[in-house]
Amino acid sequence: HLSKHTGEKPYPCEFCEKKFGHKSTLINHLSTHPGVRKPFPCEFCEKTYGQKYTLKKHLMIHTGETPYSCEFCEKKFRYKVDLKVHLTVHTGVKLYSCEFCKAKFNRIGHLKSHLMIHTSEKPYSCEFCEMKFKHKKTLKNHLRIHTGEKPHSCETCGMKFSHKSTLMYHLRIHTG
Repeated sequence: HLSKHTGEKPYPCEFCEKKFGHKSTLINHLSTHPGVRKPFPCEFCEKTYGQKYTLKKHLMIHTGETPYSCEFCEKKFRYKVDLKVHLTVHTGVKLYSCEFCKAKFNRIGHLKSHLMIHTSEKPYSCEFCEMKFKHKKTLKNHLRIHTGEKPHSCETCGMKFSHKSTLMYHLRIHTG
C-alpha cells in the first residue's frame, strides 16, 4: 500500500524493463509474455491462471455465483467491480478521470484504453515479429497471421475465418 503513495516500484519484470509497485500487478503483467507458465488451471475449460485468486474469480463464470448485490435494486453481480460500475447508474458518479483531458469514465479499463491516445506506449509485443500493440486484443488478432488460427466458422458451409468481420462479410453470399 505504501508504494502507492511513494511511487516506489520494487517488483521488476524479469522479461522486460518494467517495474511494479505491487507483486500482484507484476504477476498479472507476466501473462503478457508468451510462454510464461500459469500454474492454476480451470477444471471446466482450458484456461490457466498465474494467480489462485484470478482462477477463483474465473470459476464464477462456470458456477454462476453472483455474490455482490445492489443496495438500490435487485441486480446481482459476479464481480465487485461490476457492482461498483452499476452503482453509477443510481448515483450518476463517474469514478475514473483522465489526468490529461479530464474525460470521465465508469470503468477503469475504459480509462486505461483512453489514456493510450495521450501516450505512445505499446505494451503488447508479438513473439513472432517485432510488432507492438497498444491493446491485447489487437495483438491477439495479429497473432492469427502467424499461427493460422481461424476461430470463426460459417454454420452454412463450414468455411473458417481468422476474424469475425471476415466471417460476417462472407455470410452475405448465403443471404444474397
